[in-house]
Amino acid sequence: MGFLIWIIVGGVVGWLASLVMRTDAQQGLFLNVVVGIVGALIGGWLISPLLGMGTINENPLSIGGIVVSLIGAIILLAIVNLVRRGSVR
Repeated sequence: MGFLIWIIVGGVVGWLASLVMRTDAQQGLFLNVVVGIVGALIGGWLISPLLGMGTINENPLSIGGIVVSLIGAIILLAIVNLVRRGSVR
């Protein structure tokens, strides 16, 4: 059951990050889930030690975890946009 919640919350986080970065039309459901989960890993590596919060990988239903994962997903999409387009947006 935890894996299913992890996938759902990862999809929501990836979708929110794609809305913020204006890449929603380019991504489907699968990429939103991947962006959310990889963003959670990046957020856990970069942001979590600074703020002292977990990510969706540790506690999927905490607001702090969702925020840290969202910041990580936005960072991931910014890096992808920088490599593909030469600009962050």
